Amino acid sequence: MAIPRHQRCGVGCGGPGVATSISRRQVHLGDPKRESLAVASQRAILAGVFNPDDGFGRDDALAELRGLVSTAGVEVIGEIIQFRDAPAPSTCLGSGKLEELKQLVEANDAQMVIFDNNLTPSQGRALEQFLEKPIVDRSEVILDIFATHARTHEAMLQVELAQLMYYRTRLKRMWTHLERIGGGGTGGLGAGRGPGEKQLETDRRLVDRRISELKQRLAAVESRRSRTVSGRHEHVTVSLVGYTNAGKSTLMRTLTGADVLVQDKLFATLDTRTRRWKLPAFGDVLLSDTVGFVRNLPHHLVASFRSTLEEARKADLLLHVVDASNPDAERQIATVYQVLGEIGVEVHDVLLVLNKVDRVEDHSFIDVLRHRFGDTVTISAAEGLGLDQLSRRVAERLAGGFVEAEIETSTGNGRLFAWLTRHAEERSRVYLDDASTRVRIACRLPRQAMESMPMDDTIVNLLS
Repeated sequence: MAIPRHQRCGVGCGGPGVATSISRRQVHLGDPKRESLAVASQRAILAGVFNPDDGFGRDDALAELRGLVSTAGVEVIGEIIQFRDAPAPSTCLGSGKLEELKQLVEANDAQMVIFDNNLTPSQGRALEQFLEKPIVDRSEVILDIFATHARTHEAMLQVELAQLMYYRTRLKRMWTHLERIGGGGTGGLGAGRGPGEKQLETDRRLVDRRISELKQRLAAVESRRSRTVSGRHEHVTVSLVGYTNAGKSTLMRTLTGADVLVQDKLFATLDTRTRRWKLPAFGDVLLSDTVGFVRNLPHHLVASFRSTLEEARKADLLLHVVDASNPDAERQIATVYQVLGEIGVEVHDVLLVLNKVDRVEDHSFIDVLRHRFGDTVTISAAEGLGLDQLSRRVAERLAGGFVEAEIETSTGNGRLFAWLTRHAEERSRVYLDDASTRVRIACRLPRQAMESMPMDDTIVNLLS
């Protein structure tokens, strides 16, 4: 997590990670040194409050947070968990656990505490005052990872907007040291307000102005992307969706030969990539890889990445890739469906792809997932297992059934022949005259693809 807190807002800058007007004034020795917060290589205590009804055990409750902070480069030196019906309103942890956390921080010389929960601004402020250490919550960890991995201009805009939306409500927490400075004079407009409060208002205006600008720019990007995606109506489209690190990018590279980034890290892919995938007995389709989801994904981040997920909203079929070797697979599946619902994607036309079966130790777990979710395909993208079956199942789902047809046309009809190359499985070809100017082709076609068949100088006879 290489981006310090004071560099995250990007107010008045071109993207995340650029120092702001806020950062240059935010120094006070009495508070945790948030102005120098660089989380990578920091020694941290992990903490979390979990509802007993959520089904988490002590061994796996913080497992996902461990993966997130590992991606961010944090050194974990201790953990503390509390099970209760709801987090404490003021400090998230109850008073007893809070004292235990303070002792753990002091005993291990921790530099910060990272919560699995999404903290309110008042909770974060109270925790920092009590522990005298910087407090980072789950949303901040995810936002920093996204900022680190953003590569394209669009992704940087999306991350910066999400950061600003998140930090706008927390500016007061960043300005507590200046609020102690009293205002001069009595009476009149603004009387009693110190320079800290005045500067807070100024920075809020800067943040609001930048948020408005980013929303306008992203609206233009979303409009262009929507036109691009809609312009693919002649092509059948398939999108890969799933939990982060489920193996979507590995699967895309295996199926299409695309040179896409494959890393054993959370959120390695932020930008949608679309490549051509040739399905046997169906033809070419466009396959898109999308950003992975995660439990309690920050709402602002989901909203910012709506344009990136346009591919999923418009796809003819979604391949929901699942890490079948993860004991938490069922909860991850539910999370993906929840996020898809938030962005307006209907989940009825989904094929569940159980990936990484080569890593599954107890294969009865695969049987449980198959029974629970029904329409599934079992594969290993890394080892190339089950990919032929996946291709057949996708072709069947996209085709809505196949038809046998005889097509008569002129031999100069290049547009039709190009279409047949992409979509048809040719059975035979017979020339109808000595000059070979007319030809009859027997072939197998996906029923759905026939809507886009070029019909100029073409006679189609359906046999089944």
